[in-house]
Amino acid sequence: MAASTPISPATTPSRTISKLGIAAVIVTVVLWASAFVGIRAVGPSFSPGSLTLGRLVVAAVALGFVALPRLKRWPRGREWLPILAYGVMWFAGYNLALNAAEHMLDAGTSAMLINVSPILIAVLAGVVLKEGFPRWLIIGSLVAFGGVALIALGSGQRSTADVAGVLLCLLAAVLAAVSVIVQKPVLRTFSAAQATWFGIMVGAVCCLPWAGQLVAEVQAAPLPATLGLVYLGIFPTAIAFTTWAYALSLIEAGKLAATTYLVPGTTILISWAVLKEIPTIWGLVGGVICLVGVGLTRRRSPKGSRSR
Repeated sequence: MAASTPISPATTPSRTISKLGIAAVIVTVVLWASAFVGIRAVGPSFSPGSLTLGRLVVAAVALGFVALPRLKRWPRGREWLPILAYGVMWFAGYNLALNAAEHMLDAGTSAMLINVSPILIAVLAGVVLKEGFPRWLIIGSLVAFGGVALIALGSGQRSTADVAGVLLCLLAAVLAAVSVIVQKPVLRTFSAAQATWFGIMVGAVCCLPWAGQLVAEVQAAPLPATLGLVYLGIFPTAIAFTTWAYALSLIEAGKLAATTYLVPGTTILISWAVLKEIPTIWGLVGGVICLVGVGLTRRRSPKGSRSR
């Protein structure tokens, strides 16, 4: 996370890329999974807009200590366009939509809907980034999505989904997918920490209309909720989005996106440990299927099998 210069796959030994990429993916999956638990924990104290702004402000301060000291230059001219795009869509729009959706949907339904995103990323990466459509990526993604569906069905709650909640989750998934594709070229010029910090700052500016509401809610919130907000800003936002960006600079977008199918299963385990929510047998089976699906995406397709 502290590296200031993007590591190019062309100049880094493949074994080193593999180890660094795997470590970054593990950190991202665990911290993003913990965010679902954190959002549920602080949800009663913070509205979607103030929660998003609070996370981004904390993240901007924390990550600024890492990104700014080694920043050699600021983006210039057209370099700002993709940064503005994923800053608005991912750091502001995605978080706002997800926070609002979780007030309407149960956790299982939300997880299933959000995990449309890896499939969208795989399709967009194949078309826009010319990564193609490897056979095992498609097969593994479908298997992993089936695991996510089982987790949702076995969430222990009847779906309380209404139309607005479903649409918000699908919107969040689309915004995340497009943002990944837009962000990847930026990582050729700026480090993961810097690219993430730029996006966080853009998102924070977009959420400034909720500043007054955030101040009022922080004053009224119990200390554990405020500490939860700080946790969400530092760990799932500042750290996890940076490790994601770092992994994205090393791994194809489609293959990296498939690893996020592990988030719902990891969320179940964290909820079990933190919130004492005992997972159902369907949740456990779904988690295993997700692991199998992600494993399948790592298989290499025979040469010539990549289609456009």
